[in-house]
Amino acid sequence: MFGDFLRRLTEPDPAPLPDTDARLALTALLVRVARSDHDYAAAEARLIEQIASERYGLSVADACALRAEGEALEAEAPDTVRFTRAIKDAVPYEDRLGVIEALWKVVLADGTRTDEENALLRLVANLLGITDTDSAMARQRVDGRA
Repeated sequence: MFGDFLRRLTEPDPAPLPDTDARLALTALLVRVARSDHDYAAAEARLIEQIASERYGLSVADACALRAEGEALEAEAPDTVRFTRAIKDAVPYEDRLGVIEALWKVVLADGTRTDEENALLRLVANLLGITDTDSAMARQRVDGRA
């Protein structure tokens, strides 16, 4: 179903993604983070929809459809690095902290942080060019401690 999309992500020198593909890649990354603790909670799915709605100005129905597409893509995708590369190529640097904040919102949505989630967020932040310190500050802002 997503063969062409995945092929473009794995090209040696991928072109920046069109906005709709960047949205899908970010949503799939949000789903991947939500699933990383093997407990994809309904609260996390709803939060992904809320993030998509707020970030992209989508209706509830469109945000739900994007989340469903993101779930399907995440299930077919080979690895996190390709998602992250697509997002890094498609999202200006100044907006990447917003991506990290959105990822932390998903991690914290179920009220727990697992080692798997922490490790994945550390990897993703690094691949997006975000320092551990900036990622920690983003987490604190999301968690209300900044």
